[in-house]
Amino acid sequence: MKVGILGATGAVGREMLNSLIEYDLPVEELRLFASKRSLGTKLKFKDQEIEVREADAEGFKGLDYVLGAVSNELSKENWPLIKEAGAIYVDNSSAFRLMDDVPLVVPEINGEDALKHKGLIANPNCSTIISMMAVAPINQLSKIDYMVATTYQAVSGAGNKGIEALEREVEQLRNNEEITPDVFPKQIAYNCIAQIGSYLDNGYTTEEMKMQNEGRKILHLPELKVTCTCVRVPVYRSHSIAVTLVTEKKLDLDEVKEAIRQFPHLKLYEEGELPTPLEASDQNDVYVGRIRRDLTNEKGITLWCCGDQIRKGAAANAVEIIDYLEKHK
Repeated sequence: MKVGILGATGAVGREMLNSLIEYDLPVEELRLFASKRSLGTKLKFKDQEIEVREADAEGFKGLDYVLGAVSNELSKENWPLIKEAGAIYVDNSSAFRLMDDVPLVVPEINGEDALKHKGLIANPNCSTIISMMAVAPINQLSKIDYMVATTYQAVSGAGNKGIEALEREVEQLRNNEEITPDVFPKQIAYNCIAQIGSYLDNGYTTEEMKMQNEGRKILHLPELKVTCTCVRVPVYRSHSIAVTLVTEKKLDLDEVKEAIRQFPHLKLYEEGELPTPLEASDQNDVYVGRIRRDLTNEKGITLWCCGDQIRKGAAANAVEIIDYLEKHK
């Protein structure tokens, strides 16, 4: 197959390149696209050094798949060119996620939706992927009525600039220098910021509403209700989410744990064990633990999950979508 990566020099784009190797897809040709400032950069793929080029109609010709790791604006700008070239576009931005005719896919949960594509498949939000992975096996036991979630999101969720901001602020504090936040709305070093995304009229942020809106589509639960608070924390990599959910019928906790244990790409942490974002980094499984009965509702279950938002939350999930399509031709 012939594959292109749009936004290849960013954190997610580089991880997409690594994921293509990890999943051992039969890539006979790889083309890397990025902005003008990255032109001429060379990235390693297996035993090749591939030079980054600018995205244009000619560059997309002959490709089977394009993986997108760019902004909403650039994704919308390039989609007509990719469509014209006849490639299948797997887009990591939020530009197309909620469109009715665009599948929003986590392969382990709703991979069959990808087969209904019209040339475009959307990759969900990173925290949404990690959360939905953790709750999907519970939803298979009994339909989820509603969820309350709090995310604890790493600075790398804001890209390389997020990591650089945390490192810079820590160094400034060591040197007793004044901190002027320029990436996050407040100082992130040794702090927590309960705002990710822009505020909406209902008081929630755009990031917080993704959990409900995208979760409905992924789980095929159009009436799912989710209250979410998204918090940026001074962790370099991997997001964590505390979830309390209520199902239609009361479930046995042992039944819930066994369903999680058997679900692909989930790792269950037994009682007394504790998953952390540090452990969840640099791999593709979602770690789930602290499973317990919600004390406010007998049908409620509370859990804690962690996952690498650059890998399973973005790059690896996108590559898994291609892998799923190839296996179901």
